[in-house]
Amino acid sequence: TLYSFLYVLRLNEGNNTGINIDERKKMERENFTIWSIFFLEGFSQYPRLEVVLFVFSLVMYLATLLGNSTLILITILDSRLKTPMYLFLGNLSFMDICYTSASIPTLLVNLLSSQKTIIFSGCAVQMYLSLAMGSTECVLLAVMAYDRYVAICNPLRYSIIMNRCVCARMATVSWVTGCLTALLETSLALQIPLCGNLIDHFTCEILAVLKLACTSSLLMNTIMLVVSILLLPIPMLLICISYIFILSTILRISSAEGRNKAFSTCGAHLTVVILYYGAALSMYLKPSSSKAQKIDKIISLLYGVLTPMLNPIIYSLRNKEVKDAMKKLLGKIPLHQTHEHL
Repeated sequence: TLYSFLYVLRLNEGNNTGINIDERKKMERENFTIWSIFFLEGFSQYPRLEVVLFVFSLVMYLATLLGNSTLILITILDSRLKTPMYLFLGNLSFMDICYTSASIPTLLVNLLSSQKTIIFSGCAVQMYLSLAMGSTECVLLAVMAYDRYVAICNPLRYSIIMNRCVCARMATVSWVTGCLTALLETSLALQIPLCGNLIDHFTCEILAVLKLACTSSLLMNTIMLVVSILLLPIPMLLICISYIFILSTILRISSAEGRNKAFSTCGAHLTVVILYYGAALSMYLKPSSSKAQKIDKIISLLYGVLTPMLNPIIYSLRNKEVKDAMKKLLGKIPLHQTHEHL
């Protein structure tokens, strides 16, 4: 969703070329082809950097799979983690695995290959998964912020408000919203005639593909704008409102120990929100240029592999319950200590 947020605002940047727009569109329509294969430019301009990026991406991808899979496993196996926060965290970890698996394996192959290609169906799946996981995460982060709000501002009613049925519905709404909006955007994007098959990116990112469009689609632009507003500013606003109430409640806590415990409860989620929105907004809240596009690729790579890898670390670093569950899973806690904790 963040990938398309400022797309409509940039539609006219490439139109100030001095060429009659109607004539240009006519020429482009005459030259469009139905492409079965796309070429991903990626980092081909920096051949010496590709080996370094391969090693970096591989290590980060394996760490993402290991960290998020472990987090999902312990939330399933450990009875102490059967709480709303860990239910949502398990969903977030699964999203991170899907998001990275949609693009990183293709990137790893292309970094070591001279033919950096992807078939049409592979491009469609890649575009859909990246949009679906990104959109779902936007909604889920807002849901997690509400969960932290109830936990800190209404602790006595927390178990009643955030019961299992409500949590399951909130998680389901997040997935359905993200997947349906991604399906709509992807299906419309793939119907637009393209006047080239060289994608200036390392993945089939929707904005990079739409730059190849022969004509500008009013329907596509409108849908992207509406979806972006629904899934970006609104969740961000809800997160901000939740944390205003959370901060107000924390500041009223008299004991320093209570304040520290409250801060640690929501600190991990707030860190993930800052990383998620900060990295994405840094790519799109700046002028469009060829130099900026090269920087965008690096930031997009870091955003795609580093943030999913850091999420399980952030949530387990200062969380005693997660640490104990991991030790239990790895067999580092003696059996009698495990029973005492339970």
